Amino acid sequence: MTTKDAIRERLRSELDRAATVRSGLASDKKSAARRLALRSWQAERLARTYADLLAHPRYKATATFFLSDLYGPRDLTQHEEAVRRLLPTMEKLLPEAGLETVADAIELSALSETLDAAVIGALASAAVNTIDATAYAKAYARVGQRGERERQIRLIGALGRSLDALTHHPLIGATLSMMRLPAKVAGLGDMQSFLERGYTAFRGMNGAEEFLSIVETRELALLDALIRGDASELELLMRRQ
Repeated sequence: MTTKDAIRERLRSELDRAATVRSGLASDKKSAARRLALRSWQAERLARTYADLLAHPRYKATATFFLSDLYGPRDLTQHEEAVRRLLPTMEKLLPEAGLETVADAIELSALSETLDAAVIGALASAAVNTIDATAYAKAYARVGQRGERERQIRLIGALGRSLDALTHHPLIGATLSMMRLPAKVAGLGDMQSFLERGYTAFRGMNGAEEFLSIVETRELALLDALIRGDASELELLMRRQ
């Protein structure tokens, strides 16, 4: 099996996982609103956690990309069949680093959907739309799955490094432009836009390691507290102006 074959199989597996999670959420009429409420609250938490990076001239574009595309309400896996149809085109046009970026993005999106669904289930139904630090920490601890949480953080780093690697690949900007039309026709405009925005953000940063190290360190520290149900750090964070 070639590297591209392995990446293709990984993509299919993660698309299947995301479809299964979404199917379960679809059975609950309130699930979409609950998912949006949770992700909106998480986005606010992240904006506070990384306020310094969002204000930093070098990191602002990349931090904004992370908050809007990796933790926002977008779901890169919602068009599974379209992604599968476009795979042959992506294999022809993208280098392995590009396919790895897509695979990392799909796996992160699928894993985030899985973990968010578990947190929604652990929150009292009335608390989903009025989330606070204490309720979130309790639900987070109830769900547990430390290994999956650590995997989520590692995927963020892997995806960032994949995007950074793309910025050093010859002609990748032109390649992404070539993919724009077939992606749009296949219904994958969101995925195409994701790749282009990520490429642009990381290219402008001129080196991702310091940024990614900051993100991984902060997220792992918060994970350690939340997995114990300790909301103290999160409460302080959410009270900041």
